[in-house]
Formats: sequence, C-alpha cells, structure tokens
Amino acid sequence: MKMLKTGLAAMMAGLLIGLWLGVNIGREKPLLSNPFDKEALEQKIRQVSGETLEKGGKALESTGQALQDRQGK
Repeated sequence: MKMLKTGLAAMMAGLLIGLWLGVNIGREKPLLSNPFDKEALEQKIRQVSGETLEKGGKALESTGQALQDRQGK
C-alpha cells in the first residue's frame, strides 16, 4: 500500500512539473518562470505587430523607390 501511495504521489508531481514546463515551452518563456503570467502574451502580440509594421514599411519603401526609378527613366 505504501508503494502505491509513493508511486501515485510521484506520478502527480511529475504531471504537475511537466505541465508547468510544457506551458512555458509553448509560450517560449524561460522554463522556471510563472506560466500563468498574462503579460507574456501581450508582449508577444506587441512584438509580432511591431515586426509586421516594420515589414510593411520596408515593402512600402521599396515600392516607392521602384516607382521613383521608373519615373526617372
């Protein structure tokens, strides 16, 4: 009976630790950070939107440059 309790406790601890680490891996955060932190999602959204705006700006710049080159010829 003691072996069963020990095994069950070890399985529960492993499940909780695995869930903790799995959530942090999925959110691309450091392994031992708080997985319930909402700020990480907001930061990721800001980062992705900033990258998208930057790519859009570069595309607009290159299009404008191509138009200027075309008009100059």
